[in-house]
Formats: sequence, C-alpha cells, structure tokens
Amino acid sequence: MIESITIKNIATFDPINGVQIDGLKKVNFFYGANGSGKTTISNLLHNPSDIRFKDCLVIWKNSLPTKPLVYNKEFRERNFGKGKLPGIFTLGEATKEEKVSIESKVEQLKLIKADIERIKNSLSAQTQKKETCDAEFKEFAWTKIYKKYEDVFKEAFVGSMKSGDLFKGKLLKEFVNNKEVLKTYDELREKASTIFRETPRNISPINKIDFERIVEIEKHVLLKKIIVGKADVNIAKLIQKLNINDWVSQGRAYIQDDKTCPFCQQSTITQEFKIQLESFFDEAYLNDINSFKALKQEYNILILNVINELNNVETTQKEFKNSKLNIDKFSSYLKTLISQNTTNFEYLNNKLKEPSRSIELVPQKEQLRLIVDLIEHANAEIKKHNDIVADFNNQRSNLINAIWKYLIEEFKGDIEKYNSTKKGIETGITSIELQLKIIVKECHDLDLEVKKLSKNVTSIKPTIDEINRLLKSYEFHNFEIVPATEEGFYQIERGDGSIAESTLSEGEITFITFLYYLQCAKGGTSEENVNEERILIIDDPISSLDSNILFIVSTLIKEILKEVKLDKGNIKQVILLTHNVYFHKEVSYEGLHRKGEKPLFWILRRSHKTSAIHPYFEQNPVQSSYDLLWRDIKEWEKNSGTTVQNTMRRILENFFSILGSKRDDFLINNFTTQEEKEICRSLLSWINEGSHTLPDDLYVEAPDGIISKYLKVFKDIFKLTKNIGHYNMMMGISDETE
Repeated sequence: MIESITIKNIATFDPINGVQIDGLKKVNFFYGANGSGKTTISNLLHNPSDIRFKDCLVIWKNSLPTKPLVYNKEFRERNFGKGKLPGIFTLGEATKEEKVSIESKVEQLKLIKADIERIKNSLSAQTQKKETCDAEFKEFAWTKIYKKYEDVFKEAFVGSMKSGDLFKGKLLKEFVNNKEVLKTYDELREKASTIFRETPRNISPINKIDFERIVEIEKHVLLKKIIVGKADVNIAKLIQKLNINDWVSQGRAYIQDDKTCPFCQQSTITQEFKIQLESFFDEAYLNDINSFKALKQEYNILILNVINELNNVETTQKEFKNSKLNIDKFSSYLKTLISQNTTNFEYLNNKLKEPSRSIELVPQKEQLRLIVDLIEHANAEIKKHNDIVADFNNQRSNLINAIWKYLIEEFKGDIEKYNSTKKGIETGITSIELQLKIIVKECHDLDLEVKKLSKNVTSIKPTIDEINRLLKSYEFHNFEIVPATEEGFYQIERGDGSIAESTLSEGEITFITFLYYLQCAKGGTSEENVNEERILIIDDPISSLDSNILFIVSTLIKEILKEVKLDKGNIKQVILLTHNVYFHKEVSYEGLHRKGEKPLFWILRRSHKTSAIHPYFEQNPVQSSYDLLWRDIKEWEKNSGTTVQNTMRRILENFFSILGSKRDDFLINNFTTQEEKEICRSLLSWINEGSHTLPDDLYVEAPDGIISKYLKVFKDIFKLTKNIGHYNMMMGISDETE
C-alpha cells in the first residue's frame, strides 16, 4: 500500500517545493479540474522509474511495493487500438474443491501477510525504541559528562568530541576495555595541567667543565720555587748578598757587545764578567724559567677557556625560559671565579718578572666545584625532562586512559543501565527478526504453492464471459468479446463476425476498456499472478460516457471499494481521480463511511500554472447544489415541509429529465397498477403545483401524512427505475439495510 507521494518538477507541479500527499488510506478520492495534475499522478504511479519523475518519490508501507494497476488515457491507448487485447486469466476451469483450496490458501496467505506486517510494525517499534534509547544516552553522555569535564580534560577527548555519537561510542568502548588503575580527580587534574599544557621538547645538556689540570697547575712546585743563579760563581755571593737576582737577570738583556755597563754606564763589562754572568744564569736556571713560562701560558689558556665557556653557558641559559640551571647562583659563582683568576694572573706575572719570588695562587677548585655542581644538577634535571619527552606519548596515553577510567567509574550506574536496556531491546529485535525470517519464508512458499495451483486451473474464458455479460446487462448488444486467433488474446467482434474496433464510438471504447480494466484488477495477465495483490489507480473512467453509463461505472467501482474497505480480495488500495462532480458524488456516496476504514478526500487546484493539493479528513469536500436538495428532503420536518414539493421536483428533473432524458410518462409507466400510476401522477402534479405557485395556507398547514405519503412514492420512483442505489446514497442509507 502507498503511504505517501511526493510530486515535484513535473508538469504543473512546482520544481522546488512540489506537493506532498501523506497519510493515504485504503480508499482515496482526488477531485480536480482538467489540467490540475491528476494524470501526472496516475502516470507517476504507473512507472515511478521513468526519467520524467526523477524528482518524485513514492513511499510504500513497510517498504513493500504492491503491483499498481493504472487506468487512464495511456491505459486505453496501450490496450485498445491494436486489434486485440491481452488475455486475463481467472479461476475459470477450477472445480469447486480446487477453488475452495485456492481461496483457503489465499486467505491463509492474507493472514500470513497481515502477520508479516504486524511483525514488521513490531520490529519498527523496537528499532525506534532502540534509536530513542541511543539518542537519550548520547544526549546524557554529551551534556552530563563531556560538558562537565570539557575545560579540564579536553585533550583526553580529542578524536571523540566532534559529535555526540563519537563521544558515546568512545565512552562505551572504554567501559568494556579500560583496565587502568583508578586515580583521584585532583591527581588527574594536576598531571593534565602539565602534560596537556604543551608538547615538551628535548633540552640539550650543559657541557661538563674539566678543571683537574687547573688544580694541578695551581699546586705546581715551580710556583713556590725560588729560581736563582749558580752559587759557586764569584759574583754569586755579591748578587745573593744584595738579593738582586731578578734585577741582574733582567739587566742581562741590556748588555751590548762593548764594555759599557747598562747599569752604571762605565767600561766595566769585561769578557770575564760576561763569562761569570753566563755561568751564574746557567742552563738549570733557564730551564726553570722556560718551564714556568710554559706552565703560566697553559694555566692562562685553560682558565680563560673555562671562563669563556661558562660565560656562554650564562648567556644561553638566561635566554632559555625553560632552563634547569640556577642562573642566579651560577652568575654569582662565575663572578667570584673571574675575580680569583684576575688575582692569580697578577701573581703569575709577578713570578715571571721575579723568578726568585715564591708565590701561592688563589685555589679555584672550590669555586669551580660549586659551578660544576650547579651544572651537574641542571643536567640531572635536564635528563629527567628528556626522559619525560622520550616517554611523553606513553605518559600522555596513560593519563588519557586514567581520565576515561575516572569517567566510567563516576557514571558506571548510568552506563550499566543503558547497556542493560539496549541489550534487552536488541534481544527483542533479534527474536523478531528471526520470527520475520521464518514467516517470510512461509509466505514465499505458500505464495509459490498458490501460483502453482492457480496455474493449473486458470483460463481466459471466464473473463470473456464476464465482460460480455456486463455488456449485455447494460444494453450493449451490437458487439461482444471473442477469443482472438492468437492464443491468449481477445478481440471485439460484431454479430456478423466483423472486427468492431474501428467502428466503435468513443463512449463504447471507453466503457469496454474500463470493463477490461476491471477484469485485469480481478484476474492476472498470466497464470501465476491471478491471485497477486495489487492497488488500483483509476483516472477519470467516465470520460466520453453518457449519464447512464456514468452510474453504471460508479456502481461497478463501488462494489470494488466495499471489498477494499473490508479487506476482501486481492485489491489492497484504490486511488480514484476525477473532474466530474456527479461521478465523484456517486462513487463516494456516504454509505462507504459506515463500514471499514473511512476514505480520504483530496482537492487538486491549479493557480498561476502551479498545482496544489489539499486533504480533507472529516468529510467529502465536494458539495453541489444537488446535494443540498437531498439534504432538504432528509430534513423536511425541520422546516415543516414548506419546500419539500419544490425540492422533489428539482431532484426528479435533475436526475431523470436533465441527466437521464426521462420525462413524467416514463416515471409513471414504471408503476405496475393503475392505482400506483395515479398516485405517481398525483405526486408529480402536487410537486409541480407546490413549486410553481405561491403556497397558501392550505399547503403551509398540510398534514405530515400527505408529505410522508408522497415521500414514499418519491422513493418508489427510484426503486422501480432501478436507481435505488442512488436514492440510498443521497439519503445516507446503507444498501445492506434496504
């Protein structure tokens, strides 16, 4: 059964919004003027896959399409005009027992399909329940958990915070798999403030300072050694007595090749004196001096290199915001070291000038040790930091796991409740799906069985007989349906044996094609699909028909509608479209409302080249002046019958004179006895008199008995002319109560 239809971007339907037809029932009436879009709807339902309807949509109940059978102008063109009609198979040659067996299995199949629909509805309800359960828990997880801890633990939610579904999925996964040791909120928050602050980077360690050689030099024996000349030289006693070793040593550099003394400027420098000086400042003396110079130079280079390196460390660490070095202490120690070194430089220079002097340098070992200790402590901290960096991903992962562990423990009861509820629903769904699988197979097997049985006992002859019976009963005697020369087809033949196709009137073509359509609805185009379920879409079946045939067609359709409303037979839904107000009223008479599901009414309207549709759920929206006349008959007692005569006249004229071309004599002659004819004539005279003259007091005060008597004759006219169905329809009387 069709649940809804969307029509867009085709014919007169808006290309953007289109129209939506929702809530279709078993019986649906569409009324609209020509050009309002009725045929577009029927063509869509005939072939929704047509490229013309690419923007349209047909939705079936439980997503189970049912074969549509469409009657419209295209149906007539497809099936009439080829000289022959495809055969329609029915259970014509079946024995009574075979028919009973097939009908029994068809009814059983119907019950199974009803069970399938019920199970699918149950499955849909459970699926919806699961979706609701999921949605509610998703909302809970997002608002009560994520939003609560978003500011503190947001980094732990990366990858699951783009949507509620992702976060819910992550929470449930962690609930099953997380085995982390539970930590307190304060622990997690503190660690998160460090690890989640920013990704740390490796820090290069500070170079180590080697000062062992410096310490050795500061203790070297040459520093305290008194370096003097050779004692056994003649002049040694004088030099030593006067303590002028360093003075004489320095003056030696000023002695020239002549005999002039650089000190007293007298010619006292003899060759002998020169020899004694050279002997006094011998090789041992010179070796000590050279050794001291080398020692001083090495010391200066070493200590200056250390100080330069320490200065670089100071500068670098001051600029590095994440330095692990105690820069204040380091700077203080370095200043002291530089000051000590300045003093030592002075001592060494003095020693070099006066080798006979014994010196003791300021020991820098302790100061260097203080500096080295600071560097080693900083490097230890740097190592810890770098170890964290090396293991950062692992530590970050552990923290994230610990955070999720904390969350699932805090909301453990809510998660367990959701899991339990969901498991119960899913168990139910699994059970229902199993039931559905079993019953669908049962339905499939039974359907094959019905098709097999039907194939063995079907025939097209009953269709021929039924169409011919209907033609004769409705006064079509000059042609009939006969089997064509090609097996499985019909053709239309006149009494003299000639093919009648080209000589039929438009009305005759329309009527016989509609009769053929009705047989299609009841049978099948092959032996297998005789009992196949289907829906009927009927678009203006009374086009080109006179008023008599209009009522015949409406009667045939009403019989189908009764069975559809009571869920009898294989027709599950009817969608009827028309522009004829009389046909609409005939085919949708009020008696249809009394049993089974009420029909649904729709009005198609076209304005400014665009079609719109309006549903009417309570009552038939098509109310003509003819309907109002019948309402006056039904409610004559409310107005004392003052207008009943005029009303009956107008009804009889409309129905018999205007629509049916029947005059008073025709109506009178339908009564069998002379007395009844006179009563009918009296009625016609009475209603004419009462409607064409000004009523006086006699008529205003006419007794109710007279009106009741004539109302009975009024009803008999419809009964005797075989139009009691129309009378019952307009009076709101069910045929079954007649």
